Amino acid sequence: MMRCRRRGVTLLEMLIVLALIGLLAGLTFPSVSSGVDTLRLSSAGTSLASFLNGALNRAERRQQAVEITIDLRENAVLMRSTESGFERRLEMPTGVRIVSVLPPEIVESGQPRRFVVHSGGTAPRLGVELAGNRGARRIVRIDPITGVPQVERLAAP
Repeated sequence: MMRCRRRGVTLLEMLIVLALIGLLAGLTFPSVSSGVDTLRLSSAGTSLASFLNGALNRAERRQQAVEITIDLRENAVLMRSTESGFERRLEMPTGVRIVSVLPPEIVESGQPRRFVVHSGGTAPRLGVELAGNRGARRIVRIDPITGVPQVERLAAP
């Protein structure tokens, strides 16, 4: 007599596989989301350094005064020059916020901070502290000697 064997997956086997997949996803999700947060913060720091470098270069190449405005409330950085109609805006990505502008204000006004870059002048001594959702922080500073923006990684509090 020939036996007819059924092929397939039992319900118990499928539940075990789904439980293993769920466990694996639960274990890896925090590290993956932390990596995405760190990637966003690094990208925002690099973009801000490039934006500030663009302002410094524009002032030097075009022999124009360039104003850099850092607005904590809008979470954005703005660049304007004396050229009519020129304005650039850099908004921070989701999950990244501007925490503070360095050097700190003597009297906290809550207003956007403004810095002016002049052709042939020294670069302004400024820094912008960025923070991610998970507490990671970066500071983008303009080196007053070289005039080159640099990104510093800070330890989480």
